[in-house]
Amino acid sequence: MARFDLQNLENGHIGGTAQADILFEMGIMYATGRDCAVDLVAAHKWFNIAAIKGCDRAAELRAEIMATMSKADIAVALREAREWMTSH
Repeated sequence: MARFDLQNLENGHIGGTAQADILFEMGIMYATGRDCAVDLVAAHKWFNIAAIKGCDRAAELRAEIMATMSKADIAVALREAREWMTSH
């Protein structure tokens, strides 16, 4: 499901609120290990992008997982989010 939603997101077929919701769900998926391994760097990345797109809950969860991450992992997550934002 996430792959389908991400394809639509990348192709610009959805609106702003739906986009933030999908990005938030991507963060949830990686934070909880739903259908994938738990990956806090990826979760932070998707929560960060969703927060930028206006999802307040994503900002809250990003802060929660950030408290458990190393500075190096946070830097990687921020860099990946920045790269994604510039290419999409």
